[in-house]
Amino acid sequence: MEKQPVIALDFAKFQEAEHFLNQFSEPLYVKVGMELFYQNGPSMLYQLKEKGHRIFLDLKLHDIPTTVRKAMKGLASLEVDLVNVHAAGGQAMMEAALEGLAQGASGVKRPSIIAVTQLTSTSEHQMRNEQNIQSTLMESVVHYAELAAKSGLDGVVCSPHECQAIKLSVGDPFIRLTPGIRLSGGDLHDQVRTSTPKDANKLGSTAIVVGRAITQSLDPVKAYNDIKNEWSGLE
Repeated sequence: MEKQPVIALDFAKFQEAEHFLNQFSEPLYVKVGMELFYQNGPSMLYQLKEKGHRIFLDLKLHDIPTTVRKAMKGLASLEVDLVNVHAAGGQAMMEAALEGLAQGASGVKRPSIIAVTQLTSTSEHQMRNEQNIQSTLMESVVHYAELAAKSGLDGVVCSPHECQAIKLSVGDPFIRLTPGIRLSGGDLHDQVRTSTPKDANKLGSTAIVVGRAITQSLDPVKAYNDIKNEWSGLE
């Protein structure tokens, strides 16, 4: 993926997302998550594509393999650029997701597909006590990355802090998309494993997702460019 920050459109209404995007004079890479997608439906994706935006449809599918395969077949017809599943669903589920995407994308380019390892809002204490996974957080994330690669997926969602270990284990090309990106001194909100754009670049992220640091900025265009420049190594 190119060094263009993915902007999380964390809005409830598409009109709010449109108002935000109209401040920019260039096509962007945007993340459409559950809140925006479930309340506005697939039609807004076509409107985003008409304006040249690339789309990461962040629905984190996690269900039995047959259900995920059928769901991915339908999502592929929306012609988004990137989709995801939860790695915790297992190899059979991830393979089914990839199969469904390939079926649904017949005649057009298949969307890339990545797997969520551990959410960047998850701490090691929470993982051990609530998920009852008794390995380290790093070991859990790398294990899920290896499983995603074995399943044929294009990459994973992780924190920047796990990128080097994943690269050593899985190699390249493999997407390491990292949310929880904040400018130095920025509010962490509900994230735990965070990083600055500059550090994410150094740590081996191949793509970053930035939400409120841009969408809630008094000058979103400046905030975006500052983050893009820092991420690209221009600052």
